[in-house]
Amino acid sequence: MPVLARWIEAAGIPTVVVTMMPAVAEERRAPRIVGVEFPFGHSFGMPGDKAMQRRVLELALRVLAGAAASGTRVDIDIEWPVPLRDAYKAWQPKEASPIVKKLLATWGRA
Repeated sequence: MPVLARWIEAAGIPTVVVTMMPAVAEERRAPRIVGVEFPFGHSFGMPGDKAMQRRVLELALRVLAGAAASGTRVDIDIEWPVPLRDAYKAWQPKEASPIVKKLLATWGRA
């Protein structure tokens, strides 16, 4: 995402990256970063939690509008409502998909 954001910025369009890995986004020189401590796939918050999603979106828009300098990073102060360990576990399917099974077998990890 940071590389794409830089490319879009080069065309004159300001961007902000909302990411669970803000340190990586900084290393990759994303122009503006909003860091969230949420499970992968949930950059803007819990499914159905419109208030949480709105807070993330509003912060991203404030960073986009107010960050004069490239390289601005703001970490949001919202905690995920369940322990992250449990959230990551729940996110994983109980059984690997056919393509993952094939890859694991190829790598000798099946």
